[in-house]
Amino acid sequence: MSEFQPQARADASLEGDTLVVRLGGDWRIAGRHPNWEDAARDPKTRAVILRADQLGAWDSSLALYLQAARIWSEQIGAKISFEGLPDAVVKLADLLAKKSPPTAKPAGLPDLFTALGGATVKLWGEIKDLAQLVGECVYSGGRFFRGQAQFRWRDCFDEMQQCGAMALPIVGLISFLVGITLAYTGSIVVRQYGGDIWIADMVGLAVVREMGPMMAAIVLAGRTGAAYAATLGNMKANEEIDALSTLGVSPIDFLVMPRIVALFCMMPFLALYSDGLGLLGGMAIAAAPPLNIPANLYWSETQTIVDLSDVSTGLIKAASYGLLIGVAGCLRGLQAERSAAGVGQAATAAVVTGILLIIVADAIFAVVFNILGW
Repeated sequence: MSEFQPQARADASLEGDTLVVRLGGDWRIAGRHPNWEDAARDPKTRAVILRADQLGAWDSSLALYLQAARIWSEQIGAKISFEGLPDAVVKLADLLAKKSPPTAKPAGLPDLFTALGGATVKLWGEIKDLAQLVGECVYSGGRFFRGQAQFRWRDCFDEMQQCGAMALPIVGLISFLVGITLAYTGSIVVRQYGGDIWIADMVGLAVVREMGPMMAAIVLAGRTGAAYAATLGNMKANEEIDALSTLGVSPIDFLVMPRIVALFCMMPFLALYSDGLGLLGGMAIAAAPPLNIPANLYWSETQTIVDLSDVSTGLIKAASYGLLIGVAGCLRGLQAERSAAGVGQAATAAVVTGILLIIVADAIFAVVFNILGW
């Protein structure tokens, strides 16, 4: 025979300006139990007393009932007290009270000063996180040269293959198409002055100094930077990074530095590869009608305008872009929330941050190289 289980009850009565609620029976989250809305009566109540009356077994459903009573009492300004209830259920209700409910988003657009202040605080936080990561990477580099870093070259070589050799097809295709686009656009201008051969000068300088490193960097920002953020974000969600820290392994040495070094080493080679494909695209368009420039003449003209300083300028930019992409991807991965949605958001933010840093760095390089006369 099954033992009789009294149903949960909450008998409410008004005694003057005091609402007394007698709680009894077995309170089970899976069973039927009263709601506080049934007991809440006169909003002019000055005091609320919840009293145990033959209370049986209970679980979190009773704590939720107490929490609902407390919220209602605070709304009407009534004093609430508990009599005869188990200390454990009161403590559980206190824990529920400490968890603040989610704040509702303000309706409408924020005012200008509020939006500007929020954006400034957010930007300052991003700058601090970026500076902290850069500082930790510099400190890790110092440990590496002292032979104290937990750096594995095998991981670095694997990342070099992924961000270098595996990226050749997409980098080559985009660079070739960019060279074609530059040649077509430039031919519209130079043919007006009868200087068809100058198309080689324009394409050569644009590709070697700007578009080659830029296209390779943007491709890797979307391909490799997002992959870094997703990998580190997933490891953070699975608490693998916390496990490494617990074991005394530095996540910067073990996870971040191999990726940054791989991008720093491979970006100059990808930039050279991108330069070659871009020049080849321009040469293909110059050889076709209506320009009809022979390949040997096009190449000779390119050699007269492109010198070693132009090539070194592109390589310096490419190496710097590689550092920025690696830092942006690893930063967003380490900042990711511990959820699947957080990993996706980190990958998206890594691409946006990487491209933004590339554009800003390119503008700075343009000013500096102009001052130096390069």
